Amino acid sequence: MDINQEIERLRQELNRAGYEYYVLDNPTMSDYDYDHLLRRLEELEEANPELITPDSPTQRVGGKAVVGFAEVEHRVPLESLQDVFDFDELRQFDQRVRGVVPDATYVVEPKVDGLSVALEYVDGLFVRGATRGDGRVGEEVTENLRTIRSIPLRITDAPANLIVRGEVFMPKTVFHRLNEQREDRGEPLFANPRNAAAGSLRQLDPAIAAQRKLDAILFNVQYAENMEFVSHNETLDYLKSKGYKVIPHYTCSTVEQVIECIAAIGEGREKFPFDIDGAVVKVDDLAQRARLGSTAKFPRWAAAYKYPPEEKPTKLLDIVVQVGRTGVLTPKAVLAPIRLAGTTVTNATLHNQDFITEKDIRIGDTVVVRKAGEIIPEVLSVLTDLRPKGADPYYLPEKCPVCGAPVTRDEEGAHIRCTGAECPAQLVRNLAHFASRDAMDIEGLGIAVVEALVSAELIKSPADLYYLEPQSVAAVERMGKKSAENLLSAIEKSKENDLSRLLYAFGIRQVGQKAAKTVAQHFGTLEAIQNAAIEDFTAVDDIGIITADNLRRWFDSEQSSHLIDRLRQAGVNMTATQSSSDHRFKGMTFVLTGALERFTRDEASALIEDRGGKASGSVSKKTTYVVAGENAGSKLKKANELGIPVLTEDEFAQMLE
Repeated sequence: MDINQEIERLRQELNRAGYEYYVLDNPTMSDYDYDHLLRRLEELEEANPELITPDSPTQRVGGKAVVGFAEVEHRVPLESLQDVFDFDELRQFDQRVRGVVPDATYVVEPKVDGLSVALEYVDGLFVRGATRGDGRVGEEVTENLRTIRSIPLRITDAPANLIVRGEVFMPKTVFHRLNEQREDRGEPLFANPRNAAAGSLRQLDPAIAAQRKLDAILFNVQYAENMEFVSHNETLDYLKSKGYKVIPHYTCSTVEQVIECIAAIGEGREKFPFDIDGAVVKVDDLAQRARLGSTAKFPRWAAAYKYPPEEKPTKLLDIVVQVGRTGVLTPKAVLAPIRLAGTTVTNATLHNQDFITEKDIRIGDTVVVRKAGEIIPEVLSVLTDLRPKGADPYYLPEKCPVCGAPVTRDEEGAHIRCTGAECPAQLVRNLAHFASRDAMDIEGLGIAVVEALVSAELIKSPADLYYLEPQSVAAVERMGKKSAENLLSAIEKSKENDLSRLLYAFGIRQVGQKAAKTVAQHFGTLEAIQNAAIEDFTAVDDIGIITADNLRRWFDSEQSSHLIDRLRQAGVNMTATQSSSDHRFKGMTFVLTGALERFTRDEASALIEDRGGKASGSVSKKTTYVVAGENAGSKLKKANELGIPVLTEDEFAQMLE
């Protein structure tokens, strides 16, 4: 690969990683890898200046304002720092500084891994806050910053205009709790606290940001009208006196003291409430900073030491399997205790069976472990030459370790799930789905009430809902007699629902509302569905082999049979409402596009299906009609290209009549 090709490859990788990190808040490349790639690109461009282009990652500080927030031009640029990766580079930095200011003193601070912001005050009142963005232009996030309690909204005896800089972060305890909640809801987890803080601060709804319990710590005075400071330490003391939470900082007179301080910060990082990705070294004297000046990209008076990801070998003692609320089986490595990145690590995620098989991980192996993103322990590799004799390949169990039900692998992806309809590990999620609007539609039975009922041990299965006693429900925290009466009334009403709702409420994989309605209408009763063979299911319109297999597996489960028996005894309806005798649309497929005035999409689809037709989401040669409302788009265009008849809403209404 020649120099041109390598430079272009580096730029593409760095631009992609920068976009994921700064714009999408969803990094796939570690900071350490990113910094090393950037260093390599800088070296190549310095040796070949004729190849430097304005859009190279080396010519920008990083970041870009996201659509949805107003742009803010920073009065004082929020500069980034030159990275150093080892202590020899740090000593070289010190030599350059002392070549200009021989008596320099340094301030060393932990480098918080969060989102840098500028806070503006006018006459002591907080008026605007913005993210760093590219250092010169950021995003205004004032209302979200107002939700952070550690940021004072007013300060006393302040200059007419004050701008301070700090880092917004998510405390580690909050981060772990948030990820637990997201896992409970089946949502993707945040990779690290920085990712979570960035995603929270850039919420368009400040109420969501407030729920995330962000924090902020200050580390610089950017501008203070008619005020003069002598040193950085003095500015930090000033910020502290004004009620700000200020970054921990340490003064060092020599570079060797700086090195000792950096090592101590790294070793004690677990004591900080925030995650760190390095340590910042700054010249303390502000006049000396002015003499040192800045390059086009970095101040010459500061550097950021980046801690390398610490990797160590340890013994894998066991593999335990946890079952999440979505039924996914997650293997976890139990490790001999090892010290990593300032904390003692005793376990690490193994993700899934594919991960274990790919790395050939076995119980008893010696594995190399590191902390991904400095927070999540991960197994990097296996030292197979140290493998004990008789260590067998590991496979996830074929039955759920919580309830004993069979497990099944997702049709697409690497997840293995429990199929138990009454599995305790999935109870909260299953109940919430069972009671949801599109399923049994039990008003008042949201996730908070479900969790309260489960905590009170009143329900261990969806069937238990129909056996609740008024006095027991009323005794649940935050319920009371009236709320209990309303809830039990809604539960009683749900017994009358059509079979299609009950079938959807079971949460069988691949059986959504449409498939549930189709199957219910075809078989008529739940008993007939229970007794149907796979070929009976595939004979139903739009039911493929995967859905048929999922249905048969679910109904073959003992837990499913037990659930159905108890629902039947409680009087829950298990018969489908007879479809209309109007079959005028039989064999026809309709596609709805654009905004309809007389009907919602769901209403129009239901009217089509009640008359024997099919409502589809895409136009094809098999489409009979396209119903086009206002602002119809690509579907209308495709219909015209294929010669599919297009109906106005009025024409569609006439067909219904």
